[in-house]
Formats: sequence, structure tokens, C-alpha cells
Amino acid sequence: MQFHAARICGSWLIEPDPATDERGWFARTFCEREFAEHGLPTHFVQHSRSFTRRAGTIRGLHFQSPPFAEEKLVSCVAGAILDVIFDLRPDSPTYMETWSVELSGENGRQLFIPKGVAHGFQALTDNVLVNYLISEFYAPEHARGIRYDDPVLNVRWPLPVATVSERDLSWPRWEPLVPEERSLS
Repeated sequence: MQFHAARICGSWLIEPDPATDERGWFARTFCEREFAEHGLPTHFVQHSRSFTRRAGTIRGLHFQSPPFAEEKLVSCVAGAILDVIFDLRPDSPTYMETWSVELSGENGRQLFIPKGVAHGFQALTDNVLVNYLISEFYAPEHARGIRYDDPVLNVRWPLPVATVSERDLSWPRWEPLVPEERSLS
């Protein structure tokens, strides 16, 4: 695997290093030793998957507040997505910055997302399958989000927006966190 520090502080773009032959290829997607060498978690308490039927659909941007802030390792195993992250951490050098990358079943990339960073994506194809390795158990009372169209994000979604869940439409516009919520890591 190749680890590349991504634009948002503490996030990593991880690319496969496949061994290929006439059958196709084989690549590791996780190695405890390599993750630890990069200061990344090696224990994920929850593995989840989402399926998105229609290109243009947006999911997110989501995060969990403390004490259930979570780290995620996200990969797209079928189809393609524009994966978007937004730094909510006031003490981060990339505070209030947005970064995006295409993840697909074809490119095999993964995105590591640290605590205190909101995450969402737009399906670029129909029938998208996304895997998540998550460091904390889901805590519904700590689930938070930011509207996908918040001007502070400055995201240029590549496709016309096809579908957004009612829940994701209900997220408020982003505002700097109040002092008691500042510790997102």
C-alpha cells in the first residue's frame, strides 16, 4: 500500500500496490503494521457498508460528536464516488477546509478520515457500494451533520443532485462550534 498525506491534516489517501498476473490482481487493503507505522488506528469496532442506487445521490456530510467522535477508513468497492471531507477542528491547521477525491472500485483507493472531520460523498455512477471501517460504535444521540450545499464547504458536486435524504436535508448550516464542543478529537 502507498500512503499519501491528504490535504486535510491527519487524513490519508491510501492506494493499493497490486500484484498482477494473467488472472488479474491481488492487493492488501489493510495491514496492522503499515497502519501503525503511519500513526493510524489498527482496531475498528464497526464495519459498515452503504449501497446507493442512483448516480448524483449525495450522502452526508456526517460526523459524531465527543465522546463518540470517530475515525473512518472509507473505500468504494463498486462504482465511483466523489468523497468529500471538511475539517471541523478549530485547532487544526486545515480548520474549515474542504478536500475531495474520487474513490472507485477500479482505482481501489481508500480514504482515512480522522476524528473531527465531516464526511460525505456523491455517487458518480449507479449502483455504488461503499465500505466503512469505523473506530467507534454508532451513537445516534451524537450523530451530527452539515448540509451538502452549505456555502462554507464550497463543494462543486460534479453531477446534478439526484437524491438527498430528508435527514441530510435537515442538517443545519455550518457554524463554528461552541466552546464545549471544540474538542472533536
